[in-house]
Amino acid sequence: MKVTPLSPETLVAELVDRIDALPRDGHARVVVDGATATNPHELADALVDPLRALGRPVLRVSAKDFLRPASVRLEHGRTDPESFRHSWTDTGGLLREVLEPLDPGGSGRVLPALWNAETDRASRADYVALAPGGVLLLDGTLLLDKWLPFELAVHLWLSPGALRRRTPPEWQWTLPAYDDYEPQADLVVRYDHPNRPALVGTVEG
Repeated sequence: MKVTPLSPETLVAELVDRIDALPRDGHARVVVDGATATNPHELADALVDPLRALGRPVLRVSAKDFLRPASVRLEHGRTDPESFRHSWTDTGGLLREVLEPLDPGGSGRVLPALWNAETDRASRADYVALAPGGVLLLDGTLLLDKWLPFELAVHLWLSPGALRRRTPPEWQWTLPAYDDYEPQADLVVRYDHPNRPALVGTVEG
């Protein structure tokens, strides 16, 4: 498998090109998935302005705003990797409120946040309409083996050593959650060094 070294800037440009190549007669659901240590939200944020400059409406959503209530999420304690792996994210809520409305023929009305984990209360977010041709940019972790529908799925890959080194001490308990994670991604980016990412596969252009 070919591995192409990139700079952070050329990685963003490459992803923007891939996303903009998706059809404009519907909605493009794009996810940037990676371990907490990769900060996938940062890469997703970096895609917003370049896509808007190409005339693409963009809606940013984060899976951290779709966590389950603490009574469910922490049922087996605050440091249970199995719960973190399978039960923390409300994938049903993501599907119902974010992804399915952007199906062909869907309403296009998205709820950008469902649950506020800090207050442990429902979010007060309002529904947002994403115009045809618009791009949903979702970031999160452990999302790519849950049969969620995306037009483009990007996974930020870390070697086991880098995952251990870059995971903050307060999140080290989550490491076993990644042991059996096999993401189903369209694009894999080697992200051991964010300033020197590398795309696995073919670079377009």
